Amino acid sequence: MPSGKRARQQRQQTAATAPPPVRSKGVGGRARQASPRALAIGGGVALVIVIAIVLAVVLGSGGGSGGSGVVTKSDLDGLPAIGNASSQIALQGAPDANSLFKGIPQKGLVLGDPKAPVTMEMFVDVQCPVCQDYEVNHLPGVVKKYIADGKVQLQLKPWAFIGSQSFTGRRAVFAAADQNKGFEYAKLLYDNQQQERSGWLTGRQMAIIASGVNGLNLSEWRDAVNASASASSGKEVDKLAAQKKVQGTPTILVGPTGGNLQEATGSTYNPDAVIQALNAAVANS
Repeated sequence: MPSGKRARQQRQQTAATAPPPVRSKGVGGRARQASPRALAIGGGVALVIVIAIVLAVVLGSGGGSGGSGVVTKSDLDGLPAIGNASSQIALQGAPDANSLFKGIPQKGLVLGDPKAPVTMEMFVDVQCPVCQDYEVNHLPGVVKKYIADGKVQLQLKPWAFIGSQSFTGRRAVFAAADQNKGFEYAKLLYDNQQQERSGWLTGRQMAIIASGVNGLNLSEWRDAVNASASASSGKEVDKLAAQKKVQGTPTILVGPTGGNLQEATGSTYNPDAVIQALNAAVANS
């Protein structure tokens, strides 16, 4: 296992060599960027301290007429009350991000038939450039081939360890999931992801992403982002990651629903290994 310093160097190298933000084109949009997965757990105690500090700073800041919190009232200025992928403010890739999940059952952060015989569990960080590669270039194929027809259900686990915006950014995903729009939101975020630790994922940017999700009530979404429940949901993911000894993102586990899930991404990032694991699990279901 690499040290925390080494892991940061690996992520920085990945970000430095990655192309500009990828626009969603489904499978085959561009060749994947091979990269080692980043080290995630720096110790349970340290993680709890980081979460407490970040949330205290974020929720304690703001104020004034714009309102306090991760996303302020002024962050919604000029945005539609209800998200619309066709609006002028919607980010590039919004129509594709919405159409990918259209007609597929979605409840919270579970996508697909809840009775599907195979479960795919995916730990991601909103700032992780390798997660972006998987979401943009590989997940659409998985959704179309395995999830849309009821073979597999996908459970998204927004983890956070790269920086403060990992913690605040995932709250936006949880908030969208309250309206069963979490997968559209996460996809559109990754389609427009910028450089890790660059400070790009502000409250305003999170709101702009939300405005491109069809049917998402932005006022309700903002309230959910700022609510304590979104922070509690994040802590539950952190506990699960520690329990399952997750050490980097993306980490994908596959197995029978209700049974033992096995890590499918391997010691290095390998999307082909995920497909192999899904094929084996579906064949044995």
